[in-house]
Amino acid sequence: MNETVDQLLTGPPLGASEGELVDWISRLEEIKCVAEAAQAEAAVRLEEATRARQAEAGIPARKLGEGVASQIALARRVSPAKGATLLGLAKILLAEMPHTFALMKAGLFSQWQATILAREAACLSMEDRRVIDYQLCAPSPDGEPPAVVTMGLRQLENAAKKLAITLDQESVVNRAANAEKDRRVSVRPAPDTMTWLGALLPVKDGVAVYAALDQAAKAAQAAGDERTRGQVMADTLVDRVAGRDGVDAKPRIEVKIVMTADALAADSDQPAMVESYGPVPAAWARESLADAEVFVRRLFTDPAGQLVAMESRSRKAPEGLAEFIAARDGGICRTNGCDAPIRNVDHVERHADGGTTNAENLQGLCERCNQAKEALGWQARPGPDGSIITITPTGHIYTSPPPDTWRPDPPLLSRAEFMLRDVLLDHDLAA
Repeated sequence: MNETVDQLLTGPPLGASEGELVDWISRLEEIKCVAEAAQAEAAVRLEEATRARQAEAGIPARKLGEGVASQIALARRVSPAKGATLLGLAKILLAEMPHTFALMKAGLFSQWQATILAREAACLSMEDRRVIDYQLCAPSPDGEPPAVVTMGLRQLENAAKKLAITLDQESVVNRAANAEKDRRVSVRPAPDTMTWLGALLPVKDGVAVYAALDQAAKAAQAAGDERTRGQVMADTLVDRVAGRDGVDAKPRIEVKIVMTADALAADSDQPAMVESYGPVPAAWARESLADAEVFVRRLFTDPAGQLVAMESRSRKAPEGLAEFIAARDGGICRTNGCDAPIRNVDHVERHADGGTTNAENLQGLCERCNQAKEALGWQARPGPDGSIITITPTGHIYTSPPPDTWRPDPPLLSRAEFMLRDVLLDHDLAA
C-alpha cells in the first residue's frame, strides 16, 4: 500500500478486497504506534520546558514539573493518573530504552507493549533496564526485527520477567515483598445496576479467600441449593463482609442514594444516583430503599435541574455544603477526562484571590487534580450555567460542563421523527 497517512485516515474505499482491508488495518496499527511514540517525545519535551520555566520563576526544585501530567491528561483526554503514567513511561523510553522506542517509531511496537517491558524492568537498575531493552528489542545482526514483535502480551511479559530475574533476582524478590503494601479494594460500575468489586491481595490471601468462597459454594450445592456456584460465592462474600446473618437481613451499611422527590414518590422515573456508582433506574432505587433503613435529606433543584446553591462564609466548605457539592457533581472529579472519585472540595477561583465559599465557586476534585491546579500558571474560573473554565500554563482552555444529573429528560422522539432525522442526516452526509 502506497497511500499517504491522510488517505489512510479517511478509511478504505468501497469495494476494497479482503486483502486490501487487512492491509489497511495493518497500516493504521503502524500509524497508531508511531503516533504514540511521537506523543511520548512531545510529553518529555513539555516537561523539560515546564521545568525550565518554573525554575526561572524560582519554584523550589522539589516542585519542578508540577502540573505537567495533568496537562498531558487533558490533551490526551484521559485521567490525570493515566497522564502521570504516560509521562513516566515516556521518560523511561527516551532515556533508558532506546531500542523499544525505536520499535514504536517504526510502527512495530505499541505503547501497551512498551508499558509491559517498562513495568517488568521497573525494579532494576538503569543498566539492567538497558540490558533488557537491548536483549529483547534490538534488531538482529541482519537487520530483522526482534522476536518480541510477534509475541503475545503474556509471552512478552514472561520473557521480560525471566530476564529480570536472571539479571537481578534480589530486586525482583524485594519488589514482590514490597508489593504487599499496595493491597487495596476497588469498586467500579458494571452494566445493569451491578458493580465490579475487586481486591489486590498477596497471593496467599487472595487464594485463601477464593478457596473459602468455593468451599461455601460446594457445600451449598451439595445441600441442594438452587443458586449457581457463582451466585453462592457472591452472596457468601457479601454476607461475611457486611456481617449479615442471612440473605433476608436488612443492610446496615450506609449507601447514599440521591433522587428527586417525584422519583421517590413514584410520580416520575427520573434516574437516581448512587454514590461511587452512578445513575440507576428510579424503580430500582425505590425497591432498594424499601428494603433498608432510610434517612431522607431534602435537596432542591431550580427549574433548569441544577441543585440549589448553599453558601458559607468560612474558607473551608462545611460538611453539609461539601456533601452537597459531591452530590451535585455526581461523586466524580470535575476535570475533563478524570473518572477518579472526589477527594477535595476545591475553590474554582482561589480563596486567596477573592473566591467565595459557595456552590457556584466550588467543585469536587480528586487529590491529583487539586494539586495540579495549584501549580504555577494554572487558572480557573466559574463559567456560565454552572460550567468551570480551566486555563493551563500553555494557554489552552478546557471547559467542564455543568452536571445535568437532575435536569428533566427531553421527550423521546417518535419512530417517525427518528426516520425523518436519519433521512436529513443522510442528505447532509451526501452533500
